[in-house]
Amino acid sequence: MARRTFLTQLAGLPFLALGLKAEESKKSLKIMMKSAWGPDDPTRAAFPFAHGLALAEAGHEVQIFLLAEATSRMRKSMVNAILPVGWPPLSETLDKVVAKHIPIFA
Repeated sequence: MARRTFLTQLAGLPFLALGLKAEESKKSLKIMMKSAWGPDDPTRAAFPFAHGLALAEAGHEVQIFLLAEATSRMRKSMVNAILPVGWPPLSETLDKVVAKHIPIFA
């Protein structure tokens, strides 16, 4: 009988651990997204914006740094021309990034 009680209590331990992990996972991170991809590869060019937006919506503090060819993505005509494969257009994503007040350094 004592062994059955012990095993019942032991079976409940993973559920207690899940509760602790849920509280720990709410910790906010500071994340820097860096990219040097230009308009020649539109899918990779959109990654820092799409991933940065997802991380910001999850509650993390995000900054985006653009280097080399990636700085050309800050022109309105270039943003409208970048259509990544399998992702929303960069113009839509960039509007959401701006609305979230994510700093972009170019």
